[in-house]
Amino acid sequence: MVLTMGLEKKSQSNQGVQVISRAAEILRVLKQDNSGLSLGQIAERVHLPRSTVQRIVNALLAERLVMSASAEGGLRLGSEIQSLAAAGRVNMAELVRPVLNELAKETKETVDLAVFRDDHMVFVDQVVGTHRLRTVSAVGEIFPMFDTANGKAALALMEDDRVAAIAGQELKAQGENRRPLSDFLKEIEGIRETGIAWDLNEHTEGISAAGFAFQDPVGLIYAISVPVPTHRFEGLKNDLAEKLQNARTEVAKLV
Repeated sequence: MVLTMGLEKKSQSNQGVQVISRAAEILRVLKQDNSGLSLGQIAERVHLPRSTVQRIVNALLAERLVMSASAEGGLRLGSEIQSLAAAGRVNMAELVRPVLNELAKETKETVDLAVFRDDHMVFVDQVVGTHRLRTVSAVGEIFPMFDTANGKAALALMEDDRVAAIAGQELKAQGENRRPLSDFLKEIEGIRETGIAWDLNEHTEGISAAGFAFQDPVGLIYAISVPVPTHRFEGLKNDLAEKLQNARTEVAKLV
């Protein structure tokens, strides 16, 4: 009798874990297509019987983790998901601050943290360098994508069509002497291979920079960059690339 009860409890526990796993898979499918999916579409994508999906979706609806997307009965992620995401959101500036401090200490240069918003980069944190002549930008300042190290690094994490849409608009605004988009896309491909992006006296005359980008757990794109007065940048370039790669490794451990 004791053995039988033990096996029953173990079976119930395994079933509970399986239900949670299946519910999570359904939520991921809805995340990928938040315009709304039917029960049949969900069942097809998670490879489960429609009746099983129906039972799990009913429970998710009751908890507001899923909601109706339209009068036709489509389903999408519910409001409770947003609440949970907001509660679990990490303060990225706080999390990577030790990496910024270490990078600034090693290079003696200013180190910036920026986040991608809409179609530009916004500075959200900074550690000022110790050189007498140094580059400093205000937290909250907005920077373009196509001619900055942090912008290029962020674009390298996106799909080509999105890169073309964002960078193409900025390049178009440069007029007749603008850089060809095809040439820019080749540079982005190179950044994907190395992980490091460069601004060689492009955004601001007299200032060059290098940086890398990363994504947080909810998909926001951040970039860490080191701007340097151009007159001393060439001598630092190789060493800076190595230090940025090390910092990139440390950030990957954190996020």
